[in-house]
Order: sequence, then structure tokens, then C-alpha cells
Amino acid sequence: MAAAVVGVMSILILPLPPAVMDVLLAFNVSISILILLISLALKQPLDFTVFPSLLLITTLFRLGLNVATTRLILGSGGEGAAAAGSIIEAFGRFAVGGSLIVGAVVFTILMVVNFAVITKGSGRIAEVAARFTLDALPGKQMAIDADLAAGNITEQAARSRREALQREAEFFGAMDGSSKFVRGDVVAGLVITIINIIGGLVAGMARDGLSLADAFETYTVLTIGDGLVSQIPALLVSTAAGIVVTRAGSGTHLGMEVAQQIFGESRTLGFASVILAIFALLPGMPFMPFMGLAAGGFALSRRRKKGADAAKPTPVESDKPTGDRLQDLISIDVLELEVGHALLPLIDLERGGELPGRVTTLRRQIASDLGVMLPPVHLRDNLRLDAHEYRIRLRGMEIGKGTAYADRLMALDPVGAQPHLEGVDCVAAREPAFGLPAVWIPTESRTQAEIAGLTIVDPASVLTTHLSEAIKKNAHELVGRQEVQDLLGVVGKESPKLVEDVIPNTVTLGEFVRVVRGLLRENLSVRDLGSVLEAVADAAPRSKDPVFLVEQVRRRLFRQITGRVADAMGMVHAITLDRESEELLRRSLGASDGEAVLAPDIDTARRLVAELEKMAARQAAEGRSAVVITSPDLRRPLFEFGSRFVNDLFVITARELTPGTSVQPVGTIELGNRAVGRAA
Repeated sequence: MAAAVVGVMSILILPLPPAVMDVLLAFNVSISILILLISLALKQPLDFTVFPSLLLITTLFRLGLNVATTRLILGSGGEGAAAAGSIIEAFGRFAVGGSLIVGAVVFTILMVVNFAVITKGSGRIAEVAARFTLDALPGKQMAIDADLAAGNITEQAARSRREALQREAEFFGAMDGSSKFVRGDVVAGLVITIINIIGGLVAGMARDGLSLADAFETYTVLTIGDGLVSQIPALLVSTAAGIVVTRAGSGTHLGMEVAQQIFGESRTLGFASVILAIFALLPGMPFMPFMGLAAGGFALSRRRKKGADAAKPTPVESDKPTGDRLQDLISIDVLELEVGHALLPLIDLERGGELPGRVTTLRRQIASDLGVMLPPVHLRDNLRLDAHEYRIRLRGMEIGKGTAYADRLMALDPVGAQPHLEGVDCVAAREPAFGLPAVWIPTESRTQAEIAGLTIVDPASVLTTHLSEAIKKNAHELVGRQEVQDLLGVVGKESPKLVEDVIPNTVTLGEFVRVVRGLLRENLSVRDLGSVLEAVADAAPRSKDPVFLVEQVRRRLFRQITGRVADAMGMVHAITLDRESEELLRRSLGASDGEAVLAPDIDTARRLVAELEKMAARQAAEGRSAVVITSPDLRRPLFEFGSRFVNDLFVITARELTPGTSVQPVGTIELGNRAVGRAA
């Protein structure tokens, strides 16, 4: 390409002999025909993304040829019409046809058609296409995000669509600019033609001693030939530019589309044939041309009608679902968010719905926090739900539900009290993710609520937060063998020996999946999967029990655990158990499927739940998670018991904290003769 540009610049400077000029002019015509044929065969504009650059280069090439031919015409025109080359002479003689007036008229018509019709029209189309493409860009990007959030496309498909969207915007923007070069080329050709005629007359009479008539005939023939050999390729390229910018992606080329859309309707062809037959019968009209076209149109109409009838499918009744229908009936979406009809504005992009974009961001955030990529969340309406109700489902089963108002805002008291606003139409509610008291207020009351010190949350954020907490609580159910295998594939690219030593040489894939699930079950990230593999490799020789391996991995992840439970100052605010309570719980330990579980009597269980809920609520009011510190043998059984009643519960041991971490007791659970806990 660089050589081509240098060659074009050389044409502008160096004098060329007529033989070389003939080759270059023939090449110019050939490349123009090729560009036109390519534009006709395009299935979509993006199949010819080099066209704007090619348009600029061919325009520069034609201008270079114009300069070179002008040099030949004015420099050697007095020697005869062949002095400027055989192609220019042939085009000039053919167009003139024995009459300079006819040749001039033909040339003028071509110039007007190219300048006033084709280049102006294609330039305007390119300008409008570029403007509308850029205006539609945000909406198309939001549609891609919505399809990704709804699970209609994969991450790779979304990335490909974004890249195609970017290429489309760049292409039409470039076409808008390059169309100006084509229009300028036509103007330059017209100016060069006038210069050739005037300059030729002056040179012919003053330098070559020709008469006015001889000079006019010689230089006009050469000028018309030069103009035609330049304007015909320009006309072809301008037509190609118009075709490219007017094409819409349809999967077929222009010829097939024209045949399908113009000749595809048999009824329209029949009407056109009747009209042509009427023209044939009018007095003075030539009979054969019109009647021949009418007969051909009628025959084509009958053929199209027979083809359409044969293509109609024969209806087959069956009360058994086909394979595809059966698959649709039994398939289950992994994650779903269903909303009532009043909440549709939250998921409808055309109505400014923010939820699809929020869900996409949430998936990325959870992938960063927990180290696993979530499956797409399908957003859909459900007419069986109440108008303001929504439901979160995992593999078809409900894992969360709540009520929200698309036209209201949620207000919460920062201290956890029931919010109250005088004179405001409030709807009492509870924040669905954490159960805090709240109210739904009209949007116009936002300023009043903020002045009152309340925290305002929009409905999309309410649903996103609830969805986030529901997913985190059940993240372990979203990870199976395939997902873990994908994670191992990522680690294996950097540490292939580590993965090979652990799986399957040390533990099986199934055992490692249980370890990963156990970590996610307690809201721990597996993003640093290399450390998890190292810990499993070190602990597996002692026991391959997944519960034991999880406990050993937790000790390796002590920094992560400390970061999860400590505040900004590095302090852990923890709930403790007194010695008597730990002994009581230790005596209530049982076994289920080989795992230790808490099985206290009803009275002890009731008191333990009450204490956990009370102290967890106190911690939540201060913006902290409930953290319980206990001995290693009680840690997992206590978590399994307490997590069924308390959200966002962490049960840890002292050995799972970074050395030197300060622990501030916030309450002590006492399950002995006293039925209430003692606050620290």
C-alpha cells in the first residue's frame, strides 16, 4: 500500500510516455469496475471496511492521472490525437462519433449525473448514516448489556457485538469524510477539462501553428477522451460508494435481494403485466416490446405463485412435543429475577430501565469478589406475581422475594429505627437484603427525607442489593465440576505443575469441588485458587475429607478472613461464647453423613438462636457483620446451625486471624442457667 501511494505521487511529478499512460488508464478503469462489483456482492457494509481508505487512494490516483494526461495533451497534442495515448484517443473518437457537439453533450451529461446526482446523493446518505449510527450507539450498547444480563448471549458474543458496533461507527464516520473526496474529484475533473480546452487552443495556435478549427478539433477530442476515461471510473466508484452506504446487513448480496423483493410477489408481477398489455394495445404504441414484456412478466408471476404454493409446509398435528419443544419445557434457568407488571420499567431499556446494566455490573463485581463467574441472570416479567412483587429463583426454586415500587424511593434510618416523615405518603416496608425497617416514599419527597437524615435508595439498587446478597448466600450452589474445571484451566496456564500434582494425583475433582463449595458457603473468595491448591496439597496426605480440607484451607487464607471481618482500623468486633456454653454445645455435637453437627435440645436451640439474632441485629445496626469467635471443633457446626437464622454470619477461630489482630468483644452468649446473653 505504501508503494502504491508513492507511485501515485510519482505520477504527479514525473512525465510519462503514452504507452505507460495507456496501462495506468486501463488499470484505473479495471479497479473501478472491480470496486463496483464488490459493492454489489456485499452482504453487509462491514464486509468492505477498507472502502473509505480505498476511496481516498483511488481518488488521488485519478487526480494524478488527470495531471499526467494534461501534461501529455498540452505538451504533445499538436502532434495529433495519438500523442496522448491510444486509450484517450479511442474514448475521444468514440464519444465524438464524428460530431464534437455530440461528444461535448455526452461528456457534459456524465459530469452532471456524477456531480449533481450520484456524488451529492451518496455524500448526503453517508452523512445521515454516520449521524444516525452515532446517535444509536448508546442504545445498541445498552441492548447488548441487556442481552448479556438476561443470558441471551455469552460474554464472548457480547464482546464480538461491541467490536462490530465500534467498527460500524468508525466505518460510517470514515465514509462521511471520504465521500467529500469523491465530490471534490468531480469538481477537479471539470476544472481540468476547461483548462485542457483553453490551454490546448492557446498552445495549438501559438506554439504549433494550427488554425483555430484544427486546434479546437484536436484538443477537444483529446480533452473529451481524457474526461471520459477519468469520469467513467469516477462514476463507477461514486455508484459503489452509494451502494455501500445504503446497504443493510441482510446475509445476501444486492442482486439476490433485488430479485427476491421486486420479483418475489406474484400478485404485483401480474398487475404490472396487465398494465404493460394495456400499453401494447394503445393506438400508436409499439405492440411487440410492451406485449413481450407483459407475457414475460405474466409467466414469471405464475412461476412465483407455483413456487410459493409448493413451499408452504403441510400442517402435521401431533400431541407430542418435538425435541426442541421438549428441551424448552424441561430446561431450567440457573438464575432468574422475575418481576410483577408494575416493576417492568426497571428491566425495560426502552423505558430507561437501569436493572439490566446493574445486573451486568453485579456479575463482574461478584466474579472479582468471589473468584467465580456467575451464569447470566434472566430478567423477565411474571403475571402471576403481584404488581409490585419480585422473586429471585435459583434453578427454578425461590431463594428470595420482596416488594418494590418503581415510582418510589426507599428511605432508611441510619441507626436502624423505623423511618417517619410527617405529611408524606409512606408505605411501610423492610429492606429485603438485611431486613432493616424502611418506608417507600414518593420521588418528590426525596429532598424532605434527606433533610430528615434518612438514607435514600432507588428501587433498582434495592433489587440489585437483594439479588447480590441472595447470590452470595447461595454461591456454592452455582459451582459444579465444569465451573471448577474452568477455574483450574485458568490457573493451569500459569502453574500447570501445581494443578497436575493436586488433581487428580492428590485429590479427585469431585473432592476439590466440595472444598471450593465449602469456602464459598462461608462467603470466602476462591480467586486465589493457587493458594487453595497449595493448602490442599499440604493437608491431603493427612486426610482427604473435604470438611477437614476446608478447615486447613481456611488457615491458609487467614489474611482474607481477617480482611472480611475486621473494620477499617483492623479491629474485629466479635461475639464470644463463655466456657460453659461451649461445653454445652460440645456435648450436643452429633454426626450426620460423617460430619459433625449441632443437635442441642429445643430449649438450648431456642436460646442460642435468640442470642445470635439479637447480637447480629445490634451489629447490623452499626454497619457490621455478625462475627462469632469460638474453638476449632465448634466452628463449622456452629456456622451450619447459625447461618440458617442469621444472614451474613461469620464463625471463625482465633487461629484464622492475622497475628496481632485486635479483637473487641461486643457480647457474650451464655447458655447456662441464665437465658440471656451479656453485652460487653
